[in-house]
Amino acid sequence: MITEAQPVGTMLRQWRQRRSRSQLDLACEAEISTKHLSFLETGRAQPSREMLLHLAELLDVPLRERNSLLLSAGFAPTFRERSLDDPALSSARRAVDLVLQGHEPYPAIAVDRHWTLVASNRALAPLLAGITPALVTPPINVLRLSLHPGGLAPRIVNHAEWREHLLVRLRRQIDSSADPVLAELHRELAAYPVPSDEAAPARTSAPRSADGGYGGVVIPLQLRTAAGVLSLFSTITVFGTPVDITLSELAIEAFFPADQATGDALRQAAAA
Repeated sequence: MITEAQPVGTMLRQWRQRRSRSQLDLACEAEISTKHLSFLETGRAQPSREMLLHLAELLDVPLRERNSLLLSAGFAPTFRERSLDDPALSSARRAVDLVLQGHEPYPAIAVDRHWTLVASNRALAPLLAGITPALVTPPINVLRLSLHPGGLAPRIVNHAEWREHLLVRLRRQIDSSADPVLAELHRELAAYPVPSDEAAPARTSAPRSADGGYGGVVIPLQLRTAAGVLSLFSTITVFGTPVDITLSELAIEAFFPADQATGDALRQAAAA
């Protein structure tokens, strides 16, 4: 579908408002006058390529959307988007593989901006036993896999709170990126049926703190498996200074055991 591009000034204003920045605040940080910034946003002045990229950096605009800003202003896009298998990204791909493999026997995945599975380590596969085949046929969306009734959802012990956690996390990503694909994904996930016994978050064996975490630290994913209930928390790793769109949108989520029993079960499974 072809849509008409918005004026670059309108796009700048939308990104500034999305970041909850005032014209005065942004103008001071950019070392320009508030009047000049206002003229840029209303179209009374046209930004240079350098000024546009400078403002986009200050507003933390994603690289993909920075290209859109440049195109709207009549400039050629700056940031390339390559496949992760492109020779130019070979070092980055090796780094991803090293992180995934080095995290075994605990599961780890790499996803793109739409939560499509890009890569995973060997510890993930045993956790997906019994999943509806369509959900594990590429392209695999890991949020859909988690919350779909044919996915992991029936085996998540604390499904209500884990579902809430994922939806809030996705909503924050939408607010930050304004990505319509993520907005549609959020609507889909929120519409999935919720078991009738989930009027309140499920009880867990760990004490819940006032901030919603367990042990005052994290909300774990509690997954029922053949080895018993596994309790996992995760960390997110991203590339620090990407200038390629693919790398800027790639994230590695590494899961760690939240208790001794989970660690023992995962190590025993790997050894077997």
